[in-house]
Amino acid sequence: MKKLLFFLILSSQFAFSQFTDINIVKEIRSKDKGLVVSAHPLASEAGAKMMKMGGNAFDAVIATQLALAVVYPQAGNIGGGGFLVGVKNNGEKFTIDFRETAPSKASRDMYLDKNGNANTDLSQNGRLAVGIPGSVAGFYATLKHAKLPMENLIQPAIDLAEKGFAVTEKEARLLNSQMEYFNRHNKLQTVFQKKTPWKQGDILMQKDLAETLKRIQKSGEKGFYEGKTAELIAEEMKRGNGIITLNDLKNYKVAQRKPIVFDYKGNEIVSMPLPSSGGVLLAQMLKMSGFENLEQYQQNSTEAVQIMVEAERRAFADRAEFMGDPDFIKDQTEMLISDEYLKNRWKSFSKNQATPSSEVGKITPQPKESTETTHISIIDKEGNAVAVTTTLNGLYGSKVVVSGAGFFLNNEMDDFSIKPGVPNMFGAVGGEANSIKAGKRMLSSMTPTIVLKNGKPFIVVGTPGGTTIPTSVYQSVVNVIDFKLNPNMTVNSPKFHHQWLPESVMVEKNFPETTIKNLEKMNYKIERVAQIGRTEMIVVDENGNATAVADGRGDDSVAAE
Repeated sequence: MKKLLFFLILSSQFAFSQFTDINIVKEIRSKDKGLVVSAHPLASEAGAKMMKMGGNAFDAVIATQLALAVVYPQAGNIGGGGFLVGVKNNGEKFTIDFRETAPSKASRDMYLDKNGNANTDLSQNGRLAVGIPGSVAGFYATLKHAKLPMENLIQPAIDLAEKGFAVTEKEARLLNSQMEYFNRHNKLQTVFQKKTPWKQGDILMQKDLAETLKRIQKSGEKGFYEGKTAELIAEEMKRGNGIITLNDLKNYKVAQRKPIVFDYKGNEIVSMPLPSSGGVLLAQMLKMSGFENLEQYQQNSTEAVQIMVEAERRAFADRAEFMGDPDFIKDQTEMLISDEYLKNRWKSFSKNQATPSSEVGKITPQPKESTETTHISIIDKEGNAVAVTTTLNGLYGSKVVVSGAGFFLNNEMDDFSIKPGVPNMFGAVGGEANSIKAGKRMLSSMTPTIVLKNGKPFIVVGTPGGTTIPTSVYQSVVNVIDFKLNPNMTVNSPKFHHQWLPESVMVEKNFPETTIKNLEKMNYKIERVAQIGRTEMIVVDENGNATAVADGRGDDSVAAE
């Protein structure tokens, strides 16, 4: 085994049943080892373990996702969905769309009351908010690119669920903050509910979830979408106003889609197409800001931020008007990312002042998108790379745990425009392109992305954060390619975000004050926020040294093969 060239370990130690401690590793640099970056150290370790057993990046990503379903229940899941972008060492580029879909009984106005008002509580909490889960089907669609059997890949998750693990301080705080919702939306007791508050080091054991995972291990996809687990999901629907049926589950299918591939300054960007808006937005933003030669400026300088904000403004206006499930709308991606269209879009840009959002968009914005998502970036020593972003949508999804099966269900139906053309209770309005229809996939902002240089992986990146996902990935790519920042600075330097409407520009609290004041003089409204996203990034230099960085904003952690 070759020695790791560099590593930085920040560890917090807990005594618990299966493991002696949890090591949160924020950065590893290595030349000939596979690397995994995810939201939780135990999940990253599960993925790295598969590569040690002879697996590749795709084995690792399946095992990591499954482990996150156990140790990171607020977003890791088997009850949600997501998107995967893969690049194999033979040059093959592919995506897997395992986004949730609307149940067969879903309808355009299903969240409107008798007066025609949108009831966002129904679309965000409880059983009616649940889309048909796609994650397990996504694991099996990934399996054909892997080397090891699912029996091996799922075992770490089973062990973690059955034997328990110590919750971190952040996880304890989140569980406590949601206890009221767990109590309200679960008619039967769950392992997440306690009479005394959760605290760091408490052991979370999930016996029901372990049995659910064993059924998948034994029976494959059918162990989730048919048989006992499917019956438990259907029974859970009947405890409230849920509409997912056994046929809905049995008929779920992943979609294989052609990735968005485009050039940026000699680098090949590979990202996710619709129904994720992320890749389209990324292409639009990079191409528009590319008209202004960003590398001549400093990162987070007034000039750079203004250019990037205006690119974000125009891209998000297009998102609201044009984007949705390509199986249900006219897919206008080719037009939206064309140089001709974007040059025309950029004509209204002024270096001297903010462009009013009313001048770049035709309709009002999409619904507020939850920030509770999770991302995994992986490379292996064979030259394969994978980026996958998954979600339950809201924090712990619908707050509903499938009784007897032990996992949270998503509240992904809220990502549809629940009342096209009319503001909901948050003042947000969605377009017709993203209206609810049975079998339809809801629009997303997830942006798993791989950048290639000379045909080989250069950057693997993604983040949670709802509508801030595409802008954070955009900033990450620009930070490395244009501003020449190292991976740690790229991930941990302060971020900003704009999405057309609302008109304000979000900045993290440690954002440069000089830039803020200069932007305000140019009529930009600034909103300070605690944090934006949690980026997981791997960058490979010209000598083949790979540096993996886990975001300092959370418990995110790197593991090496």
